[in-house]
Amino acid sequence: MLGGGFGNIFKIPELKKRILYTLGLLIVYRIGVHVPTPGIDAVALASFFAQAKGTLLGLFDMFSGGALERLSVFALGIMPYISASIILQLLTVTIPHLERLSKEGEQGRKKITQYTRYGTILLSIIQGFGISIGLEQMTSPGGAPVVIFPGWAFRLMTVMTLTAGTAFIMWLGEQITERGIGNGISLIIFAGIVARMPTATGNTFRLLSTGEMGLFVVLILVVLMILVIAFIIYMEQGQRRISVQYAKRVVGRKMYGGQSTHLPLKVNTSGVIPPIFASSIIMFPATLASFIAVPWMQRVASAMRPGNIAYEALYVGFIFFFCYFYTAITFNPADVAENMKKQGGYIPGIRPGKRTADYIDRVLTRITLGGAIYVSAVCVLPSVLMTKFNVPFYFGGTALLIVVGVAIDTIQQIESHMLTRHYEGFLKKGGARVKGRF
Repeated sequence: MLGGGFGNIFKIPELKKRILYTLGLLIVYRIGVHVPTPGIDAVALASFFAQAKGTLLGLFDMFSGGALERLSVFALGIMPYISASIILQLLTVTIPHLERLSKEGEQGRKKITQYTRYGTILLSIIQGFGISIGLEQMTSPGGAPVVIFPGWAFRLMTVMTLTAGTAFIMWLGEQITERGIGNGISLIIFAGIVARMPTATGNTFRLLSTGEMGLFVVLILVVLMILVIAFIIYMEQGQRRISVQYAKRVVGRKMYGGQSTHLPLKVNTSGVIPPIFASSIIMFPATLASFIAVPWMQRVASAMRPGNIAYEALYVGFIFFFCYFYTAITFNPADVAENMKKQGGYIPGIRPGKRTADYIDRVLTRITLGGAIYVSAVCVLPSVLMTKFNVPFYFGGTALLIVVGVAIDTIQQIESHMLTRHYEGFLKKGGARVKGRF
């Protein structure tokens, strides 16, 4: 790191201000997680969620940082925004108007962002109404209703409260991205996941003290955690670099081009989207079974729980499908090859145009296979640890991918700010010396 590493972070006023601003807004978010929605019996709700682990509710609760389990004003979390963003990305490929907007630069991106906000509010209203209806049907294991006074007044109040909470979280994320450090939406999810780690650590020590988990097993888990995190960091930064050569061209009396560069293709192009989609689809039957007491649905739900062979096989299959599907809609080899051809670039030994597009597509298909295997291995890890080693928390999976990925991106942004500051100081000093000579 420049100038002594991260010890110099708080010596840079602008970077210090951005980091403190980010921490302040994340604290506001965590406070909001504990503000309850009116009209709910908290004890009955907690008893219900104790039986909802491994369902879609448990997945959403992870992304909301525990807000759904408490049914706080932030119960919907940032998931409606993520869903709206993914839907807009999919529509951009199929709707010509959105495709044109995506290619219009900053103004087009602002318009798509505005559409994403509208979609977030719409999805929040729909999900908030669905949650209010579901809450009225929920009862604790003892038979106590979760909603104290059911009816339209409760439903409308819940919809308005949860929608306003999601809109506020969306605003917090945008403020962090603009004035803080890192990606605001990702950091909010990161904060929610990390906030639950002390509880998981406490459960581990409790099992250790009662003798339910041996010291040797705990040591093995610690070593395994370090290895898995190192493996994720290695894979998330993994790239397949395709060499690109630019031809020399003469403009007036000057010659341009002739340099060599590379086209970086990430091993995990799709990020955490595949496991999120796969979990949502597979856990849907288990979630419905929580509300509907139908025998055949209960049997399907029990088969679709983590740890069962059917669940793990479908989970891996869906991850592979979405890895290839999401990569295909976000990375177009034909467009890359066309842009490369316009700029006078070519891959050595490959003809420009369609041959280049086919070559890039073939390479991308092969590395996506490796990325899908890597994501599947990390996501199946929690089930193995919980069934074989009696681990009292989910280590691995989507949560760990998000935590490590966001941490890497944030560190890279901090390094970028420090690098910019370093070069600004260098140029200022250099400018002073040049000025003194004349």
